[in-house]
Order: sequence, then structure tokens, then C-alpha cells
Amino acid sequence: MAQDLYQHPDYFQLDELLTDEHKLIRDSVRAWIKKEVSPYIETWAQNCEFPKHLVPQMGELGIFGPTVPVEYGGGGLDYISYGIMMQEVERCDSGMRSTASVQGSLVMYPIYAYGSEEQRKKYLPKLASGEFLGCFGLTEPDSGSDPGSMITHIKDAGDHVILNGAKMWISNSPYADVAVVWAKDEAGIIRGMIVEKGMEGFSAPEIHNKWSLRASCTGELVFDNVKVPKENIFPNVKGLKGPLGCLSKARYGIAWGALGAAMDCYDSALRYTMQRQQFGKPIAGFQLQQKKLAEMLTEITKAQLLVWRLGVLMNEGKVTPAQISMAKRNSCEIALQIAREARQMHGGMGITGEYSIMRHMMNLESVITYEGTHDIHLLITGMDITGINAFK
Repeated sequence: MAQDLYQHPDYFQLDELLTDEHKLIRDSVRAWIKKEVSPYIETWAQNCEFPKHLVPQMGELGIFGPTVPVEYGGGGLDYISYGIMMQEVERCDSGMRSTASVQGSLVMYPIYAYGSEEQRKKYLPKLASGEFLGCFGLTEPDSGSDPGSMITHIKDAGDHVILNGAKMWISNSPYADVAVVWAKDEAGIIRGMIVEKGMEGFSAPEIHNKWSLRASCTGELVFDNVKVPKENIFPNVKGLKGPLGCLSKARYGIAWGALGAAMDCYDSALRYTMQRQQFGKPIAGFQLQQKKLAEMLTEITKAQLLVWRLGVLMNEGKVTPAQISMAKRNSCEIALQIAREARQMHGGMGITGEYSIMRHMMNLESVITYEGTHDIHLLITGMDITGINAFK
């Protein structure tokens, strides 16, 4: 891959809305990305290799669970800080951001929000440091956009429960030390629990032959009469609101992150078109190229304002899940549009690993699908503004 010369676009001086701490966090993550990730990410993606050695480094940098209180190993930071981190990581690669999102929003958050004090103390510090890698088991082979139809279930067996079922499309699963798993109890109520690597009957086979998120590990979770101690069950939540609360946190991170991918594509397209000469001048001097660049920057700027405001609402505790859905959907949509335009602007070079564009394009096909598909988020917004459920 060419040298990482990324500079973030800031057409409306949004940096003035950030604190000095926010900017320091951004600079720290960006410096780490440019040193430890950018030079190697294309090789990892081409080889479908998960850089597991980066997990402790991400923990040391505070990328895992930055909003979790310091007493549990988190950063005690605000949600704009979290968003900035996700934006800087996904600016480089969506797969790397997926690893961070799962660890922070889908594993650490539910343990902190729904878990017992014993669960918090046992797991959160190790997850925050990167000593443990976690995954989140909700989606099943026949239960995607309709998680309430899951068939994974638990049966009471005295001081433990017996867990049976399977989960599909689980980021981090092949390397995960712990899994936050959602299953129905004998009354049909969805319960969350922590399943540890090494429990008898628990396996996590890897999914191969992906064209997307190739530098991230994706797999299944298979439970064959797994004995889960009752102290591993979350005591503070029952029902679908448990996993959906986690998804809201993850979708928030994606809204910032996918925008980072768009910003990287724009930055690369601008630099390439200024340098590439045809017909005696830089191709950036042609009207069609300028139209594309102007439209890209306009959409990025609108999205930057949207996610910043979303962060303020998150910090104030005023945000709604529907607002998060809108931001996630918008960032994914414009990021894919910008990646495709940027690919064309790079010409033939746009399909090579010399530039990040094609990798972003393929990654974003997953990002626009997971944590709620594009269409599902449209229906969430539609139901919010009309009060009519169009899901079924």
C-alpha cells in the first residue's frame, strides 16, 4: 500500500466543536494506525489474516470500552471520544473497527450495564486491556433481522443451565476468550449470559472465503449441551431490550466509523486527482472530477455534523435508538457511494492494493448489512415518524 498521508477533511471547521482531549485522542489513534496498521493492512486483507497481535495494543491505547468507568478498566470518556476512536480506526479498515466495536459495545457494555458486580470485576479489566477478546452471539442461521425468532435456548439444571443452539456471522468468535450469548429460557424469555472458551461442548468454527472484512475474523458459535453456571447469567436484564441496547451502542460507533471510511476515500481521491496528469493537466482540473469531489465533501460534511450532534445527545442521555439508526444508515449509504466514485476516479489503480478504495468498498458491503440492514434502519425511522410498524 502507498504511504499513508491521510488528513481528515474539515470543511466547516468542526474541530472547533471538539475539546483538546478529543483532538489528543484522535491524534494518538491516528499515529498508532499510521505506524502499526496502515503499512500492513493490505497484506492482512489479501491473506485473510486477522492481526491478533494488535489486540493488546488496542487495549493499551484505550480503544476497548472507552466509555466504561475507569474502576473497571475502561477510559471513563464521553461518547464523542468513542466516536472519534471508531472513525480513526475505520478510516484505515472496517474489519479493525469491527473488532473494537464488538469488544466495547457488544461485550463490555452488556457486562457493565446488565451484569453483576462480580461479572464486572472478573471480565471487564481483562477485556479493556486486550488480555481477553470477546464476541457477541445474537444472529443465528435462520434468525437475522428478526432476533426474537432465535431458537438457541437454555434449560435449568440446578446450579447451571444447559445451553444448546448456534450463532452465525460472529465477529471475533474464532479467537474469542468469552462470548456474550443471548438465548431463550424455558419460558421463552431471552436471557444474556457469558460463555467462556474451553467450556465443554462450545466451539467457534471460522467462516472462510469472505470477500469483505478480510482482516477481521468471523465465525460461528456452536453450543452442544454446554453447562453454563448460573452466576454467568446477566441478572439485570430480560427480553429483547438487552441485545437491542447493545446494538444501539454498536450502531453509534458504526455511524462514526463508516464516515471515517468515506473520509479516507475522499482524501485519497483528492490527492490522486491532483497528481494524476491527463491531456496536459491534473485530472482534478476537469469539471466531472470536481463535481464528484464537491459532492463527496458535501455529504461528508453533513454526516460529520450529524454524528457530532448524535454524540452530544448520547452524552446528555437524550438520544433515541431511531436517531442512532438514521445516523448509521446515512453514514453507510454515503460511504459506499463515495467509495464507488473514488474507485472510478483512481482508474485502474483503484482496484489494486496500492490504494485502500477497493478494500473499503468490499468492507462497507458488510457494514451496511450488519447491526441492522439498510432496509431495517429505514423501517425503524419510518415507524418512529408514523407510529406504524411495517416490519411484518
